[in-house]
Amino acid sequence: MAKICVVDRAQQSGLSIVTGIFAGIIGTFIWIALLSLFAGSDETPWTEKGFILCLAAAGLVVPVFEELLMRGYVFRLVLQWDIGRKTGVKNAFEKAYHEKSIQNVEPGAWTFKAVALSTVIFTLGHAVNAWPASVAYGLLMAFLWIIRKDLLTCIVAHGTTNICLAIYIWLTKQWFLW
Repeated sequence: MAKICVVDRAQQSGLSIVTGIFAGIIGTFIWIALLSLFAGSDETPWTEKGFILCLAAAGLVVPVFEELLMRGYVFRLVLQWDIGRKTGVKNAFEKAYHEKSIQNVEPGAWTFKAVALSTVIFTLGHAVNAWPASVAYGLLMAFLWIIRKDLLTCIVAHGTTNICLAIYIWLTKQWFLW
């Protein structure tokens, strides 16, 4: 029985990775399309070393921390607050923040407020001209959390998008997209 569970987890992880890569490629197109509408023309070319550092940081480090923070923490905290608020819990945010554990949130659980507020907070971490792209991307990541019920898919998608975007910018010299 234990062998079946290990195989099932490996298959689920593999599916999360494949789904994340596919969603990340879609996210790249969304980001480029929406940012192109609002980006300025300030073009500062990257050096080769800058490109490599950008690729490594944006592709490997940023997705892990942003997704753990946004979907792993903020989304779940807002979800617990919203559920508490809806069920009449007094001081629902205080209880969600101090007394609940985000680890007790069922994977894929969501409310409209959790999606909206985590997306707004994600968006605020980006430049103003990137807000339309950030909103769309934040909604995509929330959708992945809800559908796939894991953070691995979100992390892989985010990393894929950032890597594809960096490569696209480097190849096309459209520096304003970063």
